[in-house]
Amino acid sequence: MQIILQLIASFLLALSISLYAVPIIVNVVHKLNLFDKPTERSAAIKPVPTLGGIAIFISFVLASTIGMSGYEISELVYIIVAAVLIFFVGLKDDVVSLSPRKKIIAEIIAASILIFLADIRFTNLHGLLGFWEIGIVPSFLITCFIFILVINAFNLMDGIDGLAAGLSMLAAIVFGGWFFISSNYSYAILSFSLVGAIAGFFCYNVYGKKNKIFMGDTGSLLLGTIISVLMIRFNELNIDQTQPYAIASSPGVSLGIIFYPIFDTVRVTLIRIINRRSPFSADKNHLHHRLLLLGNSHKKSTYLIIGMNVIFILLVYIIRDHGPLRLMVYTTFIGSVLFMIPAFIIRRKKLIKKDDPFQQLLIPRENNEISRNKRHQNQKPEFQTMKYQTFFQKFNLW
Repeated sequence: MQIILQLIASFLLALSISLYAVPIIVNVVHKLNLFDKPTERSAAIKPVPTLGGIAIFISFVLASTIGMSGYEISELVYIIVAAVLIFFVGLKDDVVSLSPRKKIIAEIIAASILIFLADIRFTNLHGLLGFWEIGIVPSFLITCFIFILVINAFNLMDGIDGLAAGLSMLAAIVFGGWFFISSNYSYAILSFSLVGAIAGFFCYNVYGKKNKIFMGDTGSLLLGTIISVLMIRFNELNIDQTQPYAIASSPGVSLGIIFYPIFDTVRVTLIRIINRRSPFSADKNHLHHRLLLLGNSHKKSTYLIIGMNVIFILLVYIIRDHGPLRLMVYTTFIGSVLFMIPAFIIRRKKLIKKDDPFQQLLIPRENNEISRNKRHQNQKPEFQTMKYQTFFQKFNLW
């Protein structure tokens, strides 16, 4: 009963601080004119205050440190240090902008702090591709890669109201629920402190009018950092399958828990690379952009995506005994099919704006004058060009 009260208290404390802090931050943003001004690639239609991540950061840190009274963990200080580093990186990017290269360097430093000082890293792959225990070098490389992937995945999800926040709350609730029932109470408190911090922001971001605010990179990078920590600990604590409530194939299950951010990020990045564009270039090829183009509101699009992610969580839990690799293959196949449906509808209804440079990846390549000129210069046979056109058109639908 005591731990349940601590979990509730941590959640309510984080929620209260977040709800109290957001209006203050909005007031400061108005005075300093730190608005997220709409651009051609953004989903916003009018200037909205940013820096909502400050409220998430403050409420999370205070609630988790206070709530862990009696359940302290030695690595907490390093988790906070990594979070502070990422917080200031996001803050600088929101205020004066920061290059992707510098952000990735900061993420690697934060990951190194967690790996070498907090010992938060992957040490076992649970039989994925035949690998079980791994050494420090592959552990560092895999953990760093996952950390960068997850943190940037949640960063890219901050495109419409409530999406990054909603997906983060969902992941934290699922991870926190498992930590609770498996008696890992310190990480349960950490998880539900994060849920409370996000929930306060979510109210203003999705339903706010006077005090509507965006989280900015300050918030999205922080969310990716903490979710990465929860994901790694979830996998590590499931190595011993003899423990009560141990989850089989935890790498595949954890992928299902944060399926949408990971899959959509990998998908969009691959599409950009295949189309010979920078992975960091802007476009409107995320699923939430496609749902908006179909006439859905921000709120409806957010809840549709969160609902889809809930389905994937249930799916991977039901088939968890099939092994981590099969789980990843199944979810990837099903996700690919689902992601193509909106693009087919968009093309069928001819909703693509050919003069919008951020929708070009959905436009058949024969309509792209630059690509056509390059084909003439290379003087490739017509039948070979058609093959490339067909491939790229179909791939872009994914």
